[in-house]
Amino acid sequence: MRHTLIVLIAVCCFAAFSFSQTADELIAKNIQARGGMEKMKAIKNFRMTGRFEGGGGFTASVGQESARPNLIRQTFTLQGMTAIQAYDGATGWQIQPFGGKKDPELMGEDDMRDLLLAADFDGPLVDYKEKGSTVEYLGHDVVDGDDALRLKVTLKNGDIIYDYLDPDTFIEIRKEIQQFVRGSVRDRVEGFGSYKPVAGVMCPFSISSGSKNHPDAQTSTVQKMEVNVTIDNADFALPASLKTGAAADKK
Repeated sequence: MRHTLIVLIAVCCFAAFSFSQTADELIAKNIQARGGMEKMKAIKNFRMTGRFEGGGGFTASVGQESARPNLIRQTFTLQGMTAIQAYDGATGWQIQPFGGKKDPELMGEDDMRDLLLAADFDGPLVDYKEKGSTVEYLGHDVVDGDDALRLKVTLKNGDIIYDYLDPDTFIEIRKEIQQFVRGSVRDRVEGFGSYKPVAGVMCPFSISSGSKNHPDAQTSTVQKMEVNVTIDNADFALPASLKTGAAADKK
């Protein structure tokens, strides 16, 4: 009986300690674990190339160029064709040759949601208040059988990200993303692993994605990551053929 009481007290104390941590304290620990704000902000851009493995065993080459504050260009190459999605800080555009569309086209607001998340250079936790988001600490949870700390990030547009941190390292290990599109909820899960330092900042070199039932349906493995390289801003810019249409849409 005495042993049981001691264990119960210990559990209660641990729970009280866990919830005494605030979201801001956990975010600060996550930033420190990643390398610290100074090193993170010292990275002005990056270029990544990698390998994508999807359902059915097919593979493709993927690439990404990103620059502060929110410029991004992603490529997906398969069977000699390359799909492009890019954001110039104001407008999203894409080329989707796999659907027989070889000309650039503007992206709709809903289609851009994933791209805008990826364009957030430091991730949703950093400077979240300035971005119009809110963050709540929801306590402990379980990810793949292991303990994790759960944060709820509500973005300015109403979408929700449940961010899971390793309780020992405070490194991000999973995101569950809920997007509200045309009256319905679109869910997906991203997992992060194989962290390596790049210019003093810890970056995941393995990223899985899929539904909650199949979170590892797709995997991207980073093969090369370069930071503070020469990147032409024209790579992100709206193609000339789309500028007239974009200007008309803004009127």
